[in-house]
Amino acid sequence: TELRTTHKSEFEASRKKLNVRERAFLQHTPMGDLVIVTLEGDDPAGAFAQFAAAKDAFTDWFVAGVKNVHGIDLTQPPAGPLPELVIDSMP
Repeated sequence: TELRTTHKSEFEASRKKLNVRERAFLQHTPMGDLVIVTLEGDDPAGAFAQFAAAKDAFTDWFVAGVKNVHGIDLTQPPAGPLPELVIDSMP
């Protein structure tokens, strides 16, 4: 919720600098809740790498929060290939 309040302007500035749009969805399922995050732009993989290498107060805060809540270290490349887009309703 801090990304919608106290850190909103920093979050928006960070993603604007990286030239991406990030959206997160909370999905309730019978197996438990999960978060679906999309990163859209001309070069999402490059933006992700730039973000992982950033050394500023907002990025440090965001990376620590993601690791604490989800157990994912955003400073490390993900194991395996990046997700593959398989369908898109927009031309």
